Amino acid sequence: MIDPIERIDLFPLRIKLKRPFVISLGRVDYAENVVVKIETRSGLTGFGECCPFQTINGESMETALVVGRYLKDKLINLDPLDIEACIGRMDSIIYGNSSIKSAFDIALHDIAARSAGLPLFAFLGGKLKKTLITDYTVSFGNPEAMVAEALEIMNQGYPAIKIKVGGTLQEDLCRVREIRKAIRPDIPLRLDANQGWSLETAIGVLSELDGMNIEFCEEPIPRWDFMNLAKVRKASPVPIMADESCGDHHDLERMIALGACDYVNIKLGKSGGLYKALKMIRLAEQFEMRVQIGGFVESRLGFTASAHLALSSGCVSWCDFDTPLMLEEDPVIGGIRYGFGGVVEVPEGIGLGAGIEGKSLTKSPKGIRG
Repeated sequence: MIDPIERIDLFPLRIKLKRPFVISLGRVDYAENVVVKIETRSGLTGFGECCPFQTINGESMETALVVGRYLKDKLINLDPLDIEACIGRMDSIIYGNSSIKSAFDIALHDIAARSAGLPLFAFLGGKLKKTLITDYTVSFGNPEAMVAEALEIMNQGYPAIKIKVGGTLQEDLCRVREIRKAIRPDIPLRLDANQGWSLETAIGVLSELDGMNIEFCEEPIPRWDFMNLAKVRKASPVPIMADESCGDHHDLERMIALGACDYVNIKLGKSGGLYKALKMIRLAEQFEMRVQIGGFVESRLGFTASAHLALSSGCVSWCDFDTPLMLEEDPVIGGIRYGFGGVVEVPEGIGLGAGIEGKSLTKSPKGIRG
């Protein structure tokens, strides 16, 4: 045990997007995130970040700050290296709230990796032996605007393009077909319906897309209708990736038992952090399931944690790390860096390797300090 947790601060982090980001669940104009900073008695510090997403995990920046107060008060004086006990304490205090819990979890892992003198990916059991490459997402809209955005993405060298869908059958077929015609055929497309289709519409759209170099479709039907996801998978020539319906390892166990999906999208804000995300990865390894590591609208701080996780296992086949590139401001010190064509460079120093500029954290009066 190192020195116990002495101080926990929570700060709101609100950053405007360069242009609105639209999915079937609604429009996003600002990243409204929460940063958690944990300090031990000897001054060892860890950072974490979450992006509460109201329509997916039922949290907002405001509710995350309130729940964060409950959590921080119960973690003071605990051993930061006993991550399992800290996660158990948070889960015993309040059900759900996976987003804000993930920010605490990332900060705890930052401290643990720093204490071990290891980069976070090494602390998680990974190696810096593969190149991480992110796709880039076309926002939901009319076909002409989506084609124009897809062409921009192609010209920036991204090796894969993600398309937000979730409208009517004919509208979405038009969106996909027009983008496919405009984009080089060797560039794969990835679809994300964000629960926007009915069972019938999902099968109707996906059955028309064979031979169009589409890698997968994320969450085609509502999360509550997961019992029917296997029907979509059986009827679809496009592989199915579970997202909103699969938050943690318990959810993944159920999805595997149902034969509901080919792949799974792991997000720290859904799993509750790295501790449970690693349990999901171990399950995926056991069942030889390929994994995407994604996120919400976190800054480079949150996605740095996701990138470390992506290096922890060979079953991680895809990265969806594009949203920090959509933000007007970048307050992060250190962290992942983006190269041409979506290449993501992961910091090799000890711990998470990322933090937030002090002025970005102190300018808001709504933070919770100490």
